[in-house]
Amino acid sequence: MLEFAIFAVTFLVSLLGLLIYLYPGSAKPSTIPGLEPTTQEDGNVSDINRAGSLHEFLLDLHKQFGSIVSFWIGKEYVVSIASPELFKEHQGVFDRPPSLFKMFEPLIGPKSIQFANKSDGRARRHLYDTAFSHDNTKRYYQTYQDVSDELAKKWSSLVKEEHVPLSVHMFAYSLKIALLTMFGESFANDKDILEFRRCYDVMWAEMERRLTENEPEKDSPRAKAFEEALKKSSSLTSRVVKHRRDNPPIQGQELIIDLVIKYSDGDDELLNSDAITYIVGGFHTTGNLLTWAFYFLASHPEVQEKAFREIKKELGNKEVDHTNIDDLPYIRQIVDETLRCAVVAPFAARFQDFESELGGHKIPKNTPVIHALGVSLKDEKYWPLPNKFDPDRFSPENVKTRPPLSFQPFGFAGKRVCPGYRFAYAEATVCLVTLLRKFKVKLVDDQVVNPVHGLVTHPEEEIWIKLEKR
Repeated sequence: MLEFAIFAVTFLVSLLGLLIYLYPGSAKPSTIPGLEPTTQEDGNVSDINRAGSLHEFLLDLHKQFGSIVSFWIGKEYVVSIASPELFKEHQGVFDRPPSLFKMFEPLIGPKSIQFANKSDGRARRHLYDTAFSHDNTKRYYQTYQDVSDELAKKWSSLVKEEHVPLSVHMFAYSLKIALLTMFGESFANDKDILEFRRCYDVMWAEMERRLTENEPEKDSPRAKAFEEALKKSSSLTSRVVKHRRDNPPIQGQELIIDLVIKYSDGDDELLNSDAITYIVGGFHTTGNLLTWAFYFLASHPEVQEKAFREIKKELGNKEVDHTNIDDLPYIRQIVDETLRCAVVAPFAARFQDFESELGGHKIPKNTPVIHALGVSLKDEKYWPLPNKFDPDRFSPENVKTRPPLSFQPFGFAGKRVCPGYRFAYAEATVCLVTLLRKFKVKLVDDQVVNPVHGLVTHPEEEIWIKLEKR
């Protein structure tokens, strides 16, 4: 009997050792529920790919295991949280895990603020954020209006019943505003804006392709196209930098490019990295936000008419500016419900270089913690019929029924909240008001609109709309 017991214990220990060797996740770095790695090398990457995206994978994972879950990306243990209570516990963490954003390094560069942590990251944010302060955002309203008026004029010139490619127009609008407000009058030339957009499209398409495919081989057509686009966009940026250095702004009226020039202190690699990072952040999210907003308005005419009535009542013929934007609560509700329903920004991520605790579980040092913002925004506990578009969810009465951190589309972690959230709200509001005042928007019939959830959620194919002049 003793010999059998010894044999049984020896067998179990050997088996455990074999499992730990083959599957590192079996060592369970924490008590957090979740998945074991599917393979030693890839972890659960194949599960993520099968789900279609990280957001869709996390939706299913949290549904299975609750508000705090774990899984593996390669050999790295990853935790995800998706509740207001857990967000509150983690809201003071500043540092981003570089490993989760590594794939974007070819586009934004290794010295990008995206990878800057500790005192360097905080110093950059402290300086750069001044460009997006409440007072500085006031200066940008005229630019928002001028570009919105240009778009309204273009729409007015279209032949009746002509089909309009919605995302093309919204991206062109948001890119022009981003370049003018962040880089200044050097980018007033539409030719330069179109060239930058062409380069960006090539670069971003390559980044998204790498989500499901291997990196291109050196000197392959893919690699050459990416490098050529990156070189041209960097050249455009360098020309702007030279102009801003030769024509420094008045103190207190610096744009983001001026502050990046100041911080980089001659480090051109850092300067170029932060410039492209802010341009990407400044127009990509807003372009998709406006695309989804007009899609929802076109598919919900009663919401569109209610918004028009508010504009007419509160503004008459006045333009939107910092003095009256708060007089348009229903427009704000539409923007908020668009951010929620479309899950425009599905997730953020943070990490700490020391062991910590979260939700009663140990978090090993250097473990990436994903803030599954999109999962929280679809939680039926706070959002009944979560896939239904309903701006009334954000009425003052309904907002009071939910925890504050149940709606955090721009993140929440300390000073790492999206720096341009005021900018985005103001830009979107001016665009919506200007166009809804002059047009009714309708969807072209027989379209199937499917979302693609990357770092930002975008339509799988172009959304086509029709315009009717008011």
